[in-house]
Amino acid sequence: MHVDSDGTTDWLRSAAVSARAASVALARMPEAARNDALRAAARALRARAAEIVQANAADLVAFDAAGGTAAFRDRLALTPARVDAMAQGLDDIAALPDPLARTLADWTRPNGLRIRRIAAPIGVIGMIYESRPNVGADAAGLCLKAGNAVILRGGSDSFHSARSIHAAVTEGLCAAGAPEAAVQVPPSTDRAYVAAMLGAAGLIDLIIPRGGKSLVRRVQAEAQVPVLAHAEGLCHTYVHAQADPDMARRIAANAKMRRPGVCGATETLLIDAAVAPALLPLIVADLRALGCDFRADARARAIVADLRAAGDADFDTEWLDAILSVAVVDGVDSAIAHILRHGSEHTDAIVTEDEAAAMQFLRGIDSAVGIWNASTQFCDGGEFGFGAEIGIATGRIHARGPVGLEQLTTFRYVVTGNGQVRP
Repeated sequence: MHVDSDGTTDWLRSAAVSARAASVALARMPEAARNDALRAAARALRARAAEIVQANAADLVAFDAAGGTAAFRDRLALTPARVDAMAQGLDDIAALPDPLARTLADWTRPNGLRIRRIAAPIGVIGMIYESRPNVGADAAGLCLKAGNAVILRGGSDSFHSARSIHAAVTEGLCAAGAPEAAVQVPPSTDRAYVAAMLGAAGLIDLIIPRGGKSLVRRVQAEAQVPVLAHAEGLCHTYVHAQADPDMARRIAANAKMRRPGVCGATETLLIDAAVAPALLPLIVADLRALGCDFRADARARAIVADLRAAGDADFDTEWLDAILSVAVVDGVDSAIAHILRHGSEHTDAIVTEDEAAAMQFLRGIDSAVGIWNASTQFCDGGEFGFGAEIGIATGRIHARGPVGLEQLTTFRYVVTGNGQVRP
């Protein structure tokens, strides 16, 4: 690890060493004790909700002064209800089964040796994330329950919020007798902390980046630590020729505009040529009423003439805003081809009453999450029953889709014999 002159690396090394000790302690804590710590942290979040919202207000003032978009502001903003939702997420995690109590496989060899594969904590996790301050609470809760310590480096735009959330969480941990070093945040917004985390081979066991394309690419390019990437959410909703029109309209509106700044928001609407003339004008009207703008291909603009023409890069853009790319396609294979060409393997959905078409679509896409007749915004750890999530993994190793408790564990083997020696 590079040694700097401003103390950044010294802080990271000290934090990682104390996190290692905390992870060992957490792995040995009974499930009930880990759950008590989570519930204590939830109580502290609720008790300090006003302070957290006040800290968030300082972040919002700076964000507004910098001219950020409304969708990104929504990702950053905290309200008493959102703080309570963070606390409820910790309570929900505490109520989940213990991920460390799982025997993943159990077999006996002909020589009588019994071999068990059992779940185990990963150890020390480094989380680098942008904008959404609730990610810190979710990550802390999931890591704690899975017996891991975590070092959280949030974005500079959420610095005050993250610090206030961290203070509440660690207050709860200490009150319940859990190690305070189980959850740590850097003391400033200095970007050198990111570089220090990426270079912390042997100190941090896994880096999880959660943010925009540039952040994830930097982490993947520079990390000397294994990476579980949360890539961009270039999600698609395909309205098939046999879609129920009312269902298609409801799903399209929710998938794009419920929260356009989240990674599970639909960025591209694909609509079958067989139903586009009748249905596309209705979907466009619904979305326009909600404040959405459009980037459309020539076939879509031939149906709704005042749609703005899509540029070369628009179908490759994660808008994270009230903008929707629109294309008319010729059947399931055409929709799949578009997604394979432009998608990010995050979440893609089909709306249809034809089961065969749905199965063809779900088998044909490569996405971490495929959805039939529901909004792409259901790609969420809480909605999957994980209590919360630490991100949406789009790679192909270790984890895919919402990353919850199970994905924050690894495994080890326990071998039991009765005196066997190897010939």
